Amino acid sequence: MAKKNEEVVRGAEMSSPDGSRAISKFRVSDLVMIIFVTVLCATCVVPFLHVAAKSISADSYVIAKNIYFWPKGINFEAYKSIFKDGTLVYAMGYSVLVTVIFTVLGLLVCTCAAYPLSKKRLKGKTFFTFVLMVPMYFTAGIIPSYLLMKDLNLLDNMWVLVWPLIYSPYNMLIMKTFLQSNIPDSLEESAFLDGASNIQILTKIVIPLSKPIIATLALFYAVGRWNSYADNMYYIKTDKLKLVNYKLYQMVASASEAQSATLSEAAAVTSTPEVLQAACIMFVTLPIICLYPFAQKYFVKGAMIGAVKG
Repeated sequence: MAKKNEEVVRGAEMSSPDGSRAISKFRVSDLVMIIFVTVLCATCVVPFLHVAAKSISADSYVIAKNIYFWPKGINFEAYKSIFKDGTLVYAMGYSVLVTVIFTVLGLLVCTCAAYPLSKKRLKGKTFFTFVLMVPMYFTAGIIPSYLLMKDLNLLDNMWVLVWPLIYSPYNMLIMKTFLQSNIPDSLEESAFLDGASNIQILTKIVIPLSKPIIATLALFYAVGRWNSYADNMYYIKTDKLKLVNYKLYQMVASASEAQSATLSEAAAVTSTPEVLQAACIMFVTLPIICLYPFAQKYFVKGAMIGAVKG
């Protein structure tokens, strides 16, 4: 009897929800998973460390291919040249402005589309949901989109980077799912009885209770706009209207273009194009990398919210 009780207690300990099962029994599959995750993380971290080390190393070591993960002959001349020239600094500020405008308008459009579709009382809900979800699966293509932007007089205009993409079917679906599962109908019914309108309910009840999903989608919008440069390549010709990631793409694509695009005559060229490329990559990448640790929990929450769609 005592032996059976001991086995029961041991089984309870093995299946406890505090993680003791994983600690008490280490399997081969766990080792394989650890190795896989480690290699996957290394594919992201190792290139970043290599570029970071190269951006603050002396030109002679970089040209000789002697830089791996630790800088040699540390100097910050490439970064000084970037700030002295000011081209990337201006592009960085312009990109931040476009990203902020894009994120605010995207959240506004997403909320206005998701809130009505989350309500059973909306007539034709299935039809409107189908229409708004079509762009998630079908697009017109690059050439028709270009002709449309031309007819709307949006070519070579800042707003061509904002208007076409502020509506995201995927983000709308995530918000719709959140509102359906987290905002009880009883709240709105009581507000209606008190004489509140749909706009008042949205602004005073729904939005304050939806801060987690709003923060999640804000990050989705901001990171998506920051990392995208294809539309900038298709629609923008003026140099001052180019986003920082597109300018970085141009610089990395060609060493000679990197030197001329990064440094004007007012800035002294004290680094090789390869070092300048590395410094430009770090200059553009560091802001979003610094944001990620604080935003990680919202990305996880957003992924879990979108895992089950209603």
